[in-house]
This record gives sequence, structure tokens and C-alpha cells, in this order.
Amino acid sequence: MNLQLHLLYRIAMVALLCLLVIASYSLYQSHRQAEQATEQIADGLGKQLESQLMLIEAGIGRANPFPDFGSWKQHGSQPGICVAYTAADSAMSHSVCTGAKRIEADWPEGFETAYRRIFNPGRQVARSIALRDRVYGSLTVTPGAELEIAEAWNKTRSLMALSTVTVSAVCLLVYLSVSRALKPAQTIVAGLEVMEAGRLAYRLPSFELNEWQRIAAAINQLAASQQQLLEERQNLVVKLINVQEEERRYLARELHDEFGQCLAAINAVATVIKQTAVQQCPDLVDEADHISRITAHMLDGVRDLLGRLRPAEFDELGLVASLNSLAAGWNGRGGGKTRYRLTINGDCSSLREAQAVTLFRIAQECLTNIAKHAAASNVSISLAISPEAAILTVEDDGIATQLPFADTGGIGLLGIRERVAALRGQLSLAIAEPHGLIVDVRMPMTAMTEASI
Repeated sequence: MNLQLHLLYRIAMVALLCLLVIASYSLYQSHRQAEQATEQIADGLGKQLESQLMLIEAGIGRANPFPDFGSWKQHGSQPGICVAYTAADSAMSHSVCTGAKRIEADWPEGFETAYRRIFNPGRQVARSIALRDRVYGSLTVTPGAELEIAEAWNKTRSLMALSTVTVSAVCLLVYLSVSRALKPAQTIVAGLEVMEAGRLAYRLPSFELNEWQRIAAAINQLAASQQQLLEERQNLVVKLINVQEEERRYLARELHDEFGQCLAAINAVATVIKQTAVQQCPDLVDEADHISRITAHMLDGVRDLLGRLRPAEFDELGLVASLNSLAAGWNGRGGGKTRYRLTINGDCSSLREAQAVTLFRIAQECLTNIAKHAAASNVSISLAISPEAAILTVEDDGIATQLPFADTGGIGLLGIRERVAALRGQLSLAIAEPHGLIVDVRMPMTAMTEASI
């Protein structure tokens, strides 16, 4: 949940809880006031009746018989109230109710039901009428329940209207304040997304609040540390790749100059032996042929090894010839089961040596992995060179159906990833339709200068 909405929800819940408490207290106070008003009416009317008894006992004549509620009805009565007087000997009973306009029930039925169940409005108040320790009768005052409910509803409705306006205003102010206070969070999240995309040089700006300022400083420090570690790691990978290529170049030269020349000399000697043996010792002809076959086999192995270590055409003819030779070699070794197609667009001469070697090694590794694991029938190698980037795509129709691959302990993809990262490139893997693997390498042309490798 959004933090702003979460805080607003919490504040609204607290405000509603406070409103509920205040409304409950207001209803309780309204009920208590109604009860106190009824008690006051009973007490005042009781004193009037006791005064009437005193006048009768004193012999002062009264025009109206006892009990007389006329004065109370004219001056002190409230509408909707019934009073009743019952003599102590039950010989006389008199009751009267004040007139009241019919009250339209504009309150909800649920409110009335809950109010009646909780407060029991309209409860009678009884008071004894006594004079000089003699009880003459009992006075009962019964208030109108509808009037009490109407009064309680009016107070509750007014309170709810006021509280609604207050809570809405508070929530709006809180939302605006929280939105402004949390605005740096959006900047921080956007900055983290930029860093996640690989742009570790990006730095968060400074903020007014100390808490956000400390968070931004910590993130910037972490990004700087990660950037330094990544640069050191990339430089180390570049150095290792350069050392590896130098070793391969050295081994290829030594194999060609020393081992290859020795095998060629052995083959020449075996040819001379065979020619001499034909004239002087025919029994040695087969042995000479056997030596020639072994030497030829070893020469083929040396040539294949030289091609893997450092193709001869790479230094002499460049990347295009090396890739064509690589595809032709795999087509020859595939025996027609797998077809390798190469497409090159752009000027490969604009590539720096490190980039050209990296692209060749990646293509070489991809084709090796396809031959070992993919069981593919068709393989497409595409290289596109533009002023902005060099894009190498190797696609096959092999058995791959999902990513990621199970961990088999191999280092092929890991080596490709390291080579791409060393030149600030991007590597992406995808599943072809309906099956097979797509390896896409995007290498920026301005990622690295020749002096840095």
C-alpha cells in the first residue's frame, strides 16, 4: 500500500474512533439531561402539590379541587410529558398530559432501536407527596421518549456534520503535508532504478529534511563504492583477458614455429626414407607410410588447435575472415546435421582489437556450446556494426525451452558475461520460437580505448 494512503487511513481510523467516543459521550449527556429535566419537573410539581395541601389544611379555600395541575400546564410544563397523581388510599387518581405536536421520525430506524436498547428513554420518575410526615399520595412523571430521541438525533447529526468537515479538513491537510514530506522518496526510488540499470555514476540530490539527506548520502556512498568495485573488477577482467590472449598468441606461435616445423621435418624425412626404401629395402615402405600418416594426423590436430588458440587469418585478415572461417569449419565438422549461417553488416574495421577479439571469442564459445548441448539443426550468426554499437546475435533452433538454465558447473556463459561486462556491454538471453536460444550481445563502440586494455 502507498505510504501516504496508509498514513491517511490510520489518521482517518483514529479520527473516526474519536468521533465514535465523542458521539457516545454526547448521547450519554443528552440522556442524562433528559433524566435530570424529568426529575426537576417531578420535584417542582411535587412541591406545588404539597403547597396546595398546606393551603387546604390551613382552611384557605381553593377554587380548583386537589390535585390542581392547571398552573403547571400553563407556566412550567413541557410538551409530551404525562403526570399522574395517585392517592395513598387509592381512592383518587388523576392524570394529565401536556399537548405536543406530532413528531415526524426523521431519524434512522436503526438509531432509534439502538438508543432505546441502550438508554431506555421515557423512564418514569416517581415522587411521594407528603406533609408533616403524612404521605398523601404518589406523583409519577413520564417523559416522551420520541422527544428525547429527536433531541439526541439532532445533537448527533450536528456533531457528525461538524466532525465530518473537521476530519475531511484534517485528512486533506495531513495528505498534503505527507505528500510534500514524502516527495523525496519518489526521487530516491527513481534514482535507485537508474542505479539498478547500471548507471552507478548517478547521484541523488540533497534534501531539506535531515532524514532524507542521511538516506541520500548513504545511497550515494554505497553507489560510489559499488562503482569503484565494478571498475576495479572490470579492469581486472580486461587484464586477465589480455593476458589470456597473449598466452594464446604465444602458444599458437610456438606450436606453429616449433612443433609444426618439427612435424613437417619428420614428414619430409619419412618421405625420403620411403623413396630410399623403395629402391634398397622394400620392407620399410609400410613403416615409412605409417610415420607419414601419424605425422599428417598430428599436423591436422595442430592446425585445429591453432585455430582455437589464435586463427591465423585473425591477425592477417581481421574479424570478418575469422568469423567466415569459424562458420565454415563448423559446417564442415557438422557433417550436414547442423547448418551455420553468418551475416555481417557494417564496417568491422572500425572495431578496436579488444572488441574484435571479444566478439570472435563470444561467437566461438556460442558455437561450441550449441554443438555440445543444443542439438540444433540451424544456427544463425549475425553481426551488425554501427557508429553507436556492435551487436552480435547467435540464434539456434535447439532444445532450449526455458530460462534460466540448470547449473551444470560450466563456465561458458559466465565467461561470455565477463567478457561483455569488461567492455561495458550488455548480454541478454531469450528463448526463440518455438524453441532454441537467442544470445544477444550489445557492445558500445566508445566503451573503451585501445590504451586501456
